[in-house]
Amino acid sequence: MSLVVKNEIINQVTPNNMRSKIVAGNWKMNKKFDEADELLYQITDELNNNPIDNVQLVICPPSLYLELATDFADASEIKIGVQNVSEHKSGAYTGEISVEMLSSVDVEFCIIGHSERRKYFAETSEQLANKVNNLLEFGIEPIFCIGEQLEEREADKHFEIVKKQISEGLFHLSPSEFSNIVVAYEPVWAIGTGVTASPEQAQEMHAFIRGVISEKYGTELAEETSILYGGSCNAKNAKELFSNTDVDGGLIGGASLVAKDFIAIANSF
Repeated sequence: MSLVVKNEIINQVTPNNMRSKIVAGNWKMNKKFDEADELLYQITDELNNNPIDNVQLVICPPSLYLELATDFADASEIKIGVQNVSEHKSGAYTGEISVEMLSSVDVEFCIIGHSERRKYFAETSEQLANKVNNLLEFGIEPIFCIGEQLEEREADKHFEIVKKQISEGLFHLSPSEFSNIVVAYEPVWAIGTGVTASPEQAQEMHAFIRGVISEKYGTELAEETSILYGGSCNAKNAKELFSNTDVDGGLIGGASLVAKDFIAIANSF
């Protein structure tokens, strides 16, 4: 991509009133059962005291707690997601969880391609594409994560890396299939480090991603795609991040483990 074309993509302004606002909490591998139960109660209470408006709240606990979480979700406006799914539909894959199993417990979202999965479990684009296909077949909405390492940004390769990840993982989909995708940009250098991409850096990359989607699927579908920011987003910086035209919410890690902070983030629009 030429620099001129890249800058045109970055600088384009797209309306965000037609896109879903989403705040998703990724609990990662945290909380014992009783602690998870208590956190769900706290989130429900906090939500009752500070209701959110026009924002979809998603909680992604460890799979062990999905039934517990969906019971809470039945009595609230919270949606339940999961942190991963097997690329295989069924069979002799000890320890894996299939998309059909998730569907049977009313899971509605699934995080795919998180940087920790890519790094620690060496997940490939082919595997992620298979997972996306399986999820869409069963009506579960993928939250597809993309993002660059620090050395890739310092080498000015961050746009190239992000475009490659989204192209290899998602661009085999038809437009109707892609319309069910949520994209999450997570600069790896900002995950769990306390370092956050500046609002300007976040907007620059989100606009670039939307431009890449537009090149493949057209402006209308690109403008309808929700793109979340992930990477040390918290109750203090969420409002500034979410004020950007192309930032449609957040994929929240550590702050999602504190009910008050999580709901405060959802109220930051």
